Amino acid sequence: MFNLKRLATDFLCLIFPDYCNACGEDLYHGEQLICIKCLYDLPYTDFQHYPENPVAKLFWGRIRSSSAMAMLYYRKGTRVQRLIHQLKYKGKTNLGFKLGTMLGERLQKSELYQTAELILPVPIHPAKEKTRGYNQCTSIAMGISSVLNIPVNTTTLHRNKQTDSQTKKSRYQRFENMRSVFGIRDPEILNNKHVILVDDVITTGATIEACSLAILNCEVSSLSIVALAFTE
Repeated sequence: MFNLKRLATDFLCLIFPDYCNACGEDLYHGEQLICIKCLYDLPYTDFQHYPENPVAKLFWGRIRSSSAMAMLYYRKGTRVQRLIHQLKYKGKTNLGFKLGTMLGERLQKSELYQTAELILPVPIHPAKEKTRGYNQCTSIAMGISSVLNIPVNTTTLHRNKQTDSQTKKSRYQRFENMRSVFGIRDPEILNNKHVILVDDVITTGATIEACSLAILNCEVSSLSIVALAFTE
């Protein structure tokens, strides 16, 4: 029976081949979404072990966070950019979940995140989520949740309005663009909780800063920031 299943799987792979979402090469037996070589070679930061890492320093003097990290370095034209593109624009929510579990495993081994109680994904505007069909940050958050065994809340932190593209804006312009974009429903849900805020890629930090300011207006005990990737 096992051999028949294996043959059927091989046949389906010939017709509908699975590719690595990072490098585009064929996946072999046992590999899922990302090939073993890419999993080994991805540019991991290990920021979760260092409180004074570049992501944390990015927010010094801007927001009051207990810890901040990103799992990967993001550079254009790399496998990390391809992974983010597949997740964000190609509907690969299962990829987001997998990357979230990888992120969660790193948080689990760090003392900085042991007391976390609630996960909030950075929200996108409801109209955009309806068009796209998903929020990529939610799939990442669900992956983290599966490892840390703490709940994800997708309703308390919400986005009030659409914003212009951030691509060609300076850090100050990005923050101004994001001012008052995010709000909090039922703030008592966050009372005395260590909250993890989850994003996909941190560039200038303007989006995270705007989200964090809304969260920190509530009576949270502490706020941690995590992301899949960080643009140097």
